[in-house]
Amino acid sequence: MSDFGEVRIPWGKIILGIFGVLVLSYAIGFLATGGDLLIYKFWAPKQANAERQVFVNTNSYVQGKTDYLNRLRFEYIASKDADQKAGLRTLILSEAANVDNDKLPSDLQGFIQTLKGQ
Repeated sequence: MSDFGEVRIPWGKIILGIFGVLVLSYAIGFLATGGDLLIYKFWAPKQANAERQVFVNTNSYVQGKTDYLNRLRFEYIASKDADQKAGLRTLILSEAANVDNDKLPSDLQGFIQTLKGQ
């Protein structure tokens, strides 16, 4: 017979301790990232900008802008009123700033450069 007796392992306390350490580490991580808000605030604008760049460089976007700028160009040429021409010039230049001008047809590029020079 042994003088020490039987050793009892407190499994309940061990499991509860492991669970407590996991919860504590999760809570520290949550507080360190501000509940993932800080990470979202940092990465969300970068992701949105990347998605916008992909969208802006698609053929359908460039084609739509080309068609719209051509319509505005013909309205500008047909316009007789100086105030209307000034308004159309501002609109054309602002719309042309939203598209890569290298992807536009050369005649439209030349027209935009002419408007920028005025």
